[in-house]
Amino acid sequence: MNNILILSFSRWWGILVKEFIQLKRDRLTFAMIVGLPIIQLLLFGYAINTDPKQLPTAIVSGDSSTFTRSFLSAMKYSNYFHFEENYRDEASALRALKKGDIQFIVSIPADFTRKLLREEHPKILVEADATDPIAIGNATAALGNIVSAVIYRDFKGPLQSLITQKSAPYQVVTHKMFNPENITSYNIVPGLMGTILTMTLVMMTAVAITRERERGTMENLLSMPVKSLEVITGKIIPYVVIGLIQATLILIAARLLFNVPFLGNLGLLYAVILLFITGNLMLGITLSSFARSQMQAIQMAVFIQLPSILLSGFMFPFRGMPDWAQFLGNLLPLTYFMRIARGILLKGNGFVDSWPNIWPLLVFSIVMMIIGVKCYHKTLD
Repeated sequence: MNNILILSFSRWWGILVKEFIQLKRDRLTFAMIVGLPIIQLLLFGYAINTDPKQLPTAIVSGDSSTFTRSFLSAMKYSNYFHFEENYRDEASALRALKKGDIQFIVSIPADFTRKLLREEHPKILVEADATDPIAIGNATAALGNIVSAVIYRDFKGPLQSLITQKSAPYQVVTHKMFNPENITSYNIVPGLMGTILTMTLVMMTAVAITRERERGTMENLLSMPVKSLEVITGKIIPYVVIGLIQATLILIAARLLFNVPFLGNLGLLYAVILLFITGNLMLGITLSSFARSQMQAIQMAVFIQLPSILLSGFMFPFRGMPDWAQFLGNLLPLTYFMRIARGILLKGNGFVDSWPNIWPLLVFSIVMMIIGVKCYHKTLD
């Protein structure tokens, strides 16, 4: 009995040692085991911030008095607003708001001080890009405290008579544009479309080449008189159709179930979707060329998808992240796709407004196409 127990333990120990040796040799799996927790810790600990500060703000002011300067100074020192000096009129500021270059517009009427001293209770208009309600929530809430603090500080002595029990000397009216009701689904659904396309398409094509190797059909491809580009395009076109079907189903659900407004050109949106699908499919082909098995291909796809979800602005406000995280987020195609989709659907953006985010997607797709063809050509060699 003792010998049987000893022999059983020895066999068990041998299997255990073998598994550790195999894990040690599988560097990609080991990197995933160590790398994913570290990446999640760094991203959630340092990059994620649901209280963004220093949001870009345009000032369109027709009045430069002590009262207006005091109010603007209080906004600036609240740390929620960063004033941009490039916008001198309402039209240019609104164009920048639609493109996403700024988050707020503060408009002060030319007769503000005159109406204030006449006790006519003038109003300051603050227009906010509310496509992401979380990004502007704390900043808009802080405006009420800013007004109260400024009035308490400035309206003393002879000016104290301007303060009545019924109303303040002036008011700040906040206009939440593109999503006035702060409906979260308006922001989530367009981003979810890009996230689903990224997760499914990269995953499906990541196993394309490795599946050929594991099934033994790679030899058939090697013996066929076809070029790398012909094989790759032949492989990805069915997935392009799948991606377009997925996007269509999401758009239909967005309209029928969540009442997401479709203000822009759907033709432009589908052109961007096609570009985005192509780039992700080529990324998957590139990963499959490096991977030695389907499991490794899936692991690499997951390793890429995690930063895309966390750093693209899908789950957390993009402007709330530190500069280094925004830099990494700007390297991800999902970041640009979500900006385009939200701009077309919620703001009615056209090609000109969307172009600053279209050309990075175009560059990404072309680069992935070149890398994918070269990697597959190397596989054939």
